[in-house]
Amino acid sequence: MSSCISRTVFEMSMPKRIYVAGHTGLIGSAALRRFGCDEKYEVLTATHRELELQDAEAVQLFFDRNSPDYVILAAGKVGGILENMTYPADFLSANLAIQLNVLAAARRVGVKKLLLFASSCMYPRECPQPMSEERLFSGCPEPTSMAYAVSKMAGLQLCLAYNQQLGGHRFIPVIPNSVYGPNDNFDPEKGHVLSALIRRFHEAKVSDTDKVVLWGSGNPKREFLHADDLADVCALLLEADTSGLPLPLNVGSGCDLSIRDLAKLVAAVVGFRGVIAWDTTKPDGAPRKLLDSGRLRATGWSARIGLRAGVFDTYAWYQKNIKAAEAVS
Repeated sequence: MSSCISRTVFEMSMPKRIYVAGHTGLIGSAALRRFGCDEKYEVLTATHRELELQDAEAVQLFFDRNSPDYVILAAGKVGGILENMTYPADFLSANLAIQLNVLAAARRVGVKKLLLFASSCMYPRECPQPMSEERLFSGCPEPTSMAYAVSKMAGLQLCLAYNQQLGGHRFIPVIPNSVYGPNDNFDPEKGHVLSALIRRFHEAKVSDTDKVVLWGSGNPKREFLHADDLADVCALLLEADTSGLPLPLNVGSGCDLSIRDLAKLVAAVVGFRGVIAWDTTKPDGAPRKLLDSGRLRATGWSARIGLRAGVFDTYAWYQKNIKAAEAVS
């Protein structure tokens, strides 16, 4: 364990109140699994119907009534390349509003710590690999995800600005790479690449289709992180003295692979034995996104779930929850 970060002793008399915003989604549900059975915490949640996070007055009222000690901000508008290109204004405005409202309410009630999830798409499109935190704001992000990237850059900067103005490390921006796992969006057009591939290959196998056509060349490389590994990072950052830890923090598995190789892996796990074709008239996105997670690894953390095992786990969840997964689309 690095000298800049050490475990704190939690009071055992009363559980700490932790609000997980976006608890039904990919990252939020992983946080719920991690903290929901831990007696040190009382987990607070609210569905979208119960609390509209783009409504500043409703958010402040929720915080005033519940006074959380900690906040995990996993709520937001997310999607794949097509969604980002089709609805850029929605991505920008929704994520800006959610971040502004939740951070302002957290500041007002005096939360001890808030974790905000930014995105690796904030980094310049042409960025030296692996991408270190110092490279942020050094170039233009990938155009196909520009609106989402800008919203997350604003959220990250707001965390750092609050820390500068208020003192301390209460607002912690975390930059995970491509997260996957149970409760992801498996829609072929709206979802993230790994989960969208699971659904595409599963449906092709079930319908006995002999060919699946995928977007782009398959050459871009991506790094994937299981949501349960990210939940472990949340626990580490909430339970530790982070005052000496530089911010923001990259979180990645440390390994990447091409989308072409990912497709082969997912097809093998699903059991699709047909042809995988590539439509090179469609965009690829950034050529490579591998994070330098050295700051976090200095604490002793490392990802524990390998990609193949993680894909098996995610596909098993999808098979058991196909109706629920399709309802999210």
